[in-house]
Amino acid sequence: MSAPVLLGLSGSLRKDATNRRLLREAARLFDAETYVEADLNLPLYDGDLEDAEGVPAAVETLADQIAAADAVVISTPEYNKGPSGVLKNALDWVSRTGSNPWADKPVAVMSAAAGRAGGERAQMVLRGFMVPFQPRILQGPEVHLANSSNEFDENGQLTSAQYTKTLQALMDKLRAEVAR
Repeated sequence: MSAPVLLGLSGSLRKDATNRRLLREAARLFDAETYVEADLNLPLYDGDLEDAEGVPAAVETLADQIAAADAVVISTPEYNKGPSGVLKNALDWVSRTGSNPWADKPVAVMSAAAGRAGGERAQMVLRGFMVPFQPRILQGPEVHLANSSNEFDENGQLTSAQYTKTLQALMDKLRAEVAR
């Protein structure tokens, strides 16, 4: 098998968001030769917009990236006990493309959050959002990065041996799913 393509989806749009850092650390530990970070800065889903203009090109690009990836890693912050609206909006738009690029796709879910639970609730809700798309979501090990702004060094690598070990185990499991 050629080197797998890994796609990362961050539920945070901020350039230096800890969820983006966590995705990049996951890609490093996955040892992805090709890592693509999706752009989720999409217009809000609006049926009138879709009727008038069709599915935006940026959404089609995202759907194509999901389809082309061998595996996907999603990292979400926790906003008000759930995943970000940015992430939900992207899922809603992709569902309108006329295909299901998620079908049987290996997906790892993780979270980075300021709170002490590390986004655990957001992950639980996100997993429910993914059910209609029927991906192969890994059931663990779970990565809930708490107090996330203090968990990376100046190079963007995790400073905690425990978090690194858990993320490595999740990436090893995701790589095994790709080979399956």
